[in-house]
Amino acid sequence: MEQLIIKTLTSSFEAHAHTQDGVEFWYARDLQKLLEYDDWKNFIKVIGKAQESCKNADSSVLEHFSQVGKSIKMPKGGTREVQDFLLTRYACYLIAQNADPQKQAVAFAQSYFALQTRKQELIEERIRLAERMEARERLTSTETQLSRLIYERGVDERGFGRIRSKGDKALFGGNSTQQMKEKLNVPAKRALGDFLPTVTILAKSLATEMTNLNIQAKNLQGEAHITTEHVDNNTKVRGALLQSSIIPENLPAEEDIKKLQRRVKSQTKKSLQVSGKLDEKKK
Repeated sequence: MEQLIIKTLTSSFEAHAHTQDGVEFWYARDLQKLLEYDDWKNFIKVIGKAQESCKNADSSVLEHFSQVGKSIKMPKGGTREVQDFLLTRYACYLIAQNADPQKQAVAFAQSYFALQTRKQELIEERIRLAERMEARERLTSTETQLSRLIYERGVDERGFGRIRSKGDKALFGGNSTQQMKEKLNVPAKRALGDFLPTVTILAKSLATEMTNLNIQAKNLQGEAHITTEHVDNNTKVRGALLQSSIIPENLPAEEDIKKLQRRVKSQTKKSLQVSGKLDEKKK
């Protein structure tokens, strides 16, 4: 997400924040627009899912979602009373988690509301972490699809391992999967992808997606033909990286993705625990 976009979204979300007895809150009608939902009927469904998530987390819905009425101006004059909610930061976070992740504003909001601080660099850091986790999930998906496709074409699990290893060797300049694990100090029973930087994860995923596409388009059969295809695709992706002066086998290992997931979850929980609750008596 580009710096200018992040700054613009940050300013927009902060401009719509209110404070009551030291607790930040947002109006649901404002959040609807911020998250790029045109139809209130669709957005109220997201709020409903968020309230269920709140219940499942053993939190009081009323302390985070307070229903209120709101007057809006009509096109021909006059006003009309409509449903609205006061939402704590935690409520906004739950709504963002249940909203459409394809919307750029939603992706931003998931990080923005998870952080009690408003420091720009922390928001940007969490977005980078989320992008790495998303890339890892994508790689898992593409490799699962490859496994299924080659199984349908007469290649067993061991064959899948050999195909993937030879693809890695092409991507990492002659270094096998095992050699890269040793180079990056990856535990024997852990996947290499859990310790790779985002750019390398995306490179592996792209090469695998290319292989999956061509297996079907060319109707490739057998381990030998599929291996040739996978090695060729990884070689092409490596070439693109080298043109940008990126040497994948020389990039340092990143933090263990599983530890990263636990850290982000813990950070989110701690920040939201101190984000405040609405006082129902003062509505």
